[in-house]
Amino acid sequence: MTDMSSLDLTVDLALAGLTVGSAAALSGIGLVVCHRATGVLNIAQGAQAMAVAYLLRDLVVVRHWPVWPAVAFCLLLVAPALGVLLDVLVYRPLQRRGAGPAETMVAGLGVFVLLIGVVVLLWGTAPVAGAPSPFGGAPIALPGGHTLRPDTVAQLGAILVLSLAVAATGRFTRFGLQLRAVVDDRRLAELAGVDADRVSAAGWAFGSFTAGLVGVALAPYLLLDPYGLPLLVMETMAVAVAARLRSIPVAVATGLGLGVVQAELTRLRPAGQLLPLVQAVQANLFVIALLVAALLAGPRIPGGERNRGGGRIPGGGRIPAGGRTPAGGRAALAVCLVLAVCLVLLLLPLGFRADDLRGALAVPALALVLLSIVVVTGYGGQISLGQAGYAGMGALGTGLLMSGRIPGLAALPAVPALLLAVLATAPLGLLTGWPAIRRRGPALALVTFAVGTAMSRFVFQQPYATSGLSLDRPDFLAGDRAFYLAELVLLGAGLVAVRGLHRGRLGRALTAMRDHEPGAVAAGVDVPGLKLFAFVVGAALAALGGGLMGLAGRAFDPAAFDPVRGLLWFAAVVVAGADSALGAVLAAALLIGLDAGTVAGVSAVAVGVLAAAIGRLPGGLAGLAVRLPRRSPPPPRPLPPVRLSPAGRRARALIGARRPGPSGEAGP
Repeated sequence: MTDMSSLDLTVDLALAGLTVGSAAALSGIGLVVCHRATGVLNIAQGAQAMAVAYLLRDLVVVRHWPVWPAVAFCLLLVAPALGVLLDVLVYRPLQRRGAGPAETMVAGLGVFVLLIGVVVLLWGTAPVAGAPSPFGGAPIALPGGHTLRPDTVAQLGAILVLSLAVAATGRFTRFGLQLRAVVDDRRLAELAGVDADRVSAAGWAFGSFTAGLVGVALAPYLLLDPYGLPLLVMETMAVAVAARLRSIPVAVATGLGLGVVQAELTRLRPAGQLLPLVQAVQANLFVIALLVAALLAGPRIPGGERNRGGGRIPGGGRIPAGGRTPAGGRAALAVCLVLAVCLVLLLLPLGFRADDLRGALAVPALALVLLSIVVVTGYGGQISLGQAGYAGMGALGTGLLMSGRIPGLAALPAVPALLLAVLATAPLGLLTGWPAIRRRGPALALVTFAVGTAMSRFVFQQPYATSGLSLDRPDFLAGDRAFYLAELVLLGAGLVAVRGLHRGRLGRALTAMRDHEPGAVAAGVDVPGLKLFAFVVGAALAALGGGLMGLAGRAFDPAAFDPVRGLLWFAAVVVAGADSALGAVLAAALLIGLDAGTVAGVSAVAVGVLAAAIGRLPGGLAGLAVRLPRRSPPPPRPLPPVRLSPAGRRARALIGARRPGPSGEAGP
């Protein structure tokens, strides 16, 4: 009897796991098909799913549309139209000029951030419930007393139909032949008469349709959250990575399998302190799967292979630091202007009222976190989407040390706790630095994102690690004005140190590695060691900024270090100028100031628009400031007409008469 009950429980859990697994499988189908049609890893799929889910809820719950017309409007019209719009405005111009995978990925992050900002502007940041389910109703009875939800059956049916349709289209239709030709060589396909734009638009429309389908499938089981749902869908990228972005059957099998295993793991209930950790594993199996899949796939992830340019990030063009440059003194003057603007932005809050100054405390701290992205990405050319995790580790470590929660250590004052937390976090940079030795582009981006997400899910969101923390400031920094001045001092020290690093021997080696890694290796640069160094320094800077953020708010807030916010920070740095230390200050002021001065979401929209158009903004805003003073030289003045004397006219006529003709003989 006990064995039968255990078997029944196993079957019931497996059937329940098919709900999440089928949604993950749909996500994998969309990513695989979109990549096969366009060659792009659609990193914005989670934001597309979230936007469609919010729109469906608004139509049904707020505007009282019938469910099925609202579903048809969202999935058959809005979602495909969004995909085509993104193709025309963002990705098609990049493809036509042969942009690399790093630049395309940054544009995708811009779309991701832009959609989140639009949703926040329209519907706010508070989680909302009540997302409609198109297939509501009584569960379907199965033999043995088991049941299956109608929406799960619909999702499984959609998986079957879409898989067969994609396979039949690719094998038996002319469009499938054109699709393979465009993916293999877009320019050659266009020379053969293939409409590559039409093929690409169809791929993006299908990818956006499946993203909307995933959002509609997951929304009824969740609270709609502008940050939570995109992150959940991004975690399902493990399915597509496991399939190498090529095989739909592998993606479907992986998605369904992970969903079932995640449900079966809920049976584990260990006693003692292991229970929270086991529950975290149960709830975040897709995060673990994404990390494992990205590590195992390595540089074989399509788009992640090395390129001769070293994977240089758009917006990473160097900003002259002074002295004579090809632009002369005007470029140096522009840099001085950027510096003056940064000083004004940083000193202006000292004249604010108490409430406004409290909101500005986050600017120098965030600038230090963004400075870590400048070191890793702008100087070293390594894509890192997990810096929010290191910032959170700095804040959490400071709180644990101040609260006496570290075994064998008494409670420490704020300043020693902050410094010790930075020193303890710096070696954790090896978690992303070591995989960077063999990876770059999208492959490295997925690993760093998975590491940052794992920190958030397995550390920051666990009550046993974060409850009861105290981050009180020392007495001499208790006032907001005094603490802000201390932040400015630390930020100035960080800027000077990073600037000195960039101008020294290590900086030249980092620049060589970023611009042309094979050439740097040939020149004797220790590229693996240099990558590890960049990530360790970046982790230390991020931890310092995160610890200051915690002390500014006098508490540890896990939401402040959410992985989705890390994506926003990365996009903001690229927009401001990834290779400019001053760009980190501009980006921090942009993110904090826009939302504080207007409404939440405006900064994400602004950063998203600029990041999506980063191909037209080389060097970011800092690079634009340098280029503006460069006036093109005036066109040469035409020479005045030459007036010949009568003797000169006779000489010219004589020369023309003796000039050889077409047959080689002299003229008459």
